[in-house]
Amino acid sequence: MIDIKSLIKIEDKRGNLTFIQNGSGIPFVPRRVFWTFDVPSGASRGGHAYLNQQELIIAINGSFEVVVTQLDGVQKRHFLNRSDQAIMLPPLTWRSMVNFSTNAMGLHLSDSVFDESDYIRNFETFRSLEQ
Repeated sequence: MIDIKSLIKIEDKRGNLTFIQNGSGIPFVPRRVFWTFDVPSGASRGGHAYLNQQELIIAINGSFEVVVTQLDGVQKRHFLNRSDQAIMLPPLTWRSMVNFSTNAMGLHLSDSVFDESDYIRNFETFRSLEQ
């Protein structure tokens, strides 16, 4: 089941700190890190699945929703708005990020380097993998 996961959070009167290191808070060592920002109102990001890679997504500023569809067709919306929470997406999970707040930033950590052949960019192709 895909749900929001709490990350380690160190609270301090000067401000909070959250971190990920050597698999602490994440089940893999990141091989690629990227972020989304300045997403225009009404726009969406993602709209694909990966054959093999897994990904952790964190809203490090502002908020957005991650709409997840699994191979069995079950769809769920996950609201991200805290820097100490993340969603872990396994391979073969369709994802779209929508409803970005002003100044929202999404941090993505992947267990793989970019490989276009790992992407499934057509939803019908994705759904046909269930059979």
